[in-house]
Amino acid sequence: MGRIKGTLVKRTTKSLMVKYKGQFTNSFDANKKVIDAVHPGMQKKIKNSVSGFIARKVKREEQQEKKKG
Repeated sequence: MGRIKGTLVKRTTKSLMVKYKGQFTNSFDANKKVIDAVHPGMQKKIKNSVSGFIARKVKREEQQEKKKG
């Protein structure tokens, strides 16, 4: 089982995914670069957590789309 994400990580992820939906992929490293570009100055630990959480959410969305159609 994985670690439970904190409220800050979840809230930040949700707001970034709403604003910049098309820019995120299922790649952790690519998401880190996007976060650096759109939100400079974010702490490294939080940036890594958000980037990984976004990658996981994008993968889940892709899997759900494959099941639907």
